[in-house]
Amino acid sequence: MEMKDFSLTGKVAFITGATYGIGFAIATAYIKAGAKVAFCDISQDKVDLGYKAYEEAGCKDSVKGYVCNVTDENAVKETVKKINADLGTIDILVNNAGIIKRIPMHEMKREEFQAVIDIDLVAPYIVASAVIPQMIEKGHGKIINICSMMSELGRETVSAYAAAKGGLKMLTRNICAEYGQYNIQCNGIGPGYIATPQTAPLREKQPDGSRHPFDQFICGRTPAGRWLQTEELQGPAVFLASDASNAVNGHILYVDGGILAYIGKQP
Repeated sequence: MEMKDFSLTGKVAFITGATYGIGFAIATAYIKAGAKVAFCDISQDKVDLGYKAYEEAGCKDSVKGYVCNVTDENAVKETVKKINADLGTIDILVNNAGIIKRIPMHEMKREEFQAVIDIDLVAPYIVASAVIPQMIEKGHGKIINICSMMSELGRETVSAYAAAKGGLKMLTRNICAEYGQYNIQCNGIGPGYIATPQTAPLREKQPDGSRHPFDQFICGRTPAGRWLQTEELQGPAVFLASDASNAVNGHILYVDGGILAYIGKQP
């Protein structure tokens, strides 16, 4: 093996929802590794914010943004066609777009539950289904689904999210089983508790200036003793998108600071 096995030079990556946070971190890593990146979001305003972030990161020339609702099958197919015309056929797909609703299950409305399932589980199926045919034709492809520890653990108020991510874990394994014969590798990354805008409410200080109880809980529950940073997902994401991972298929790589291996400190 040589370091060139980790190179993404000449590759085209499509990352959903990569205007900030985890998706943005992965996109910038792919660009540094040599790839061209297509990203999408639900509105032009969000795409424009994404362009601004990429410009500030010094890599705007290597990205192309698209407005796309990833739960709309026709919109996804049209976006894939545009990416093919602008950048070429897709070598790497990262299903990153996702939402979470923190509501007790018995208080959650069905449409709220369904919205999480649609974005976190159905959308990866829709996008992968649109991209896989060209990967089969090319004779190779990498699909990376952003999964979650919540496919392994239960926690109050996130039943819809946990159900969706549990389904995404099994979708990842089944894409491997069905399309591995075409030299397509499908793996997942299961982030731990990452400091992103999505988790910001869990890290806010209390009115008296003390730490949020959940912030204290997570730092005590994680062997690393801290929230993880989006940049810490870049290495695993590049590995799974590169030739270095050609024999890795159907796995979920948990980047969680050790939380799934740790029962917690004894009181």
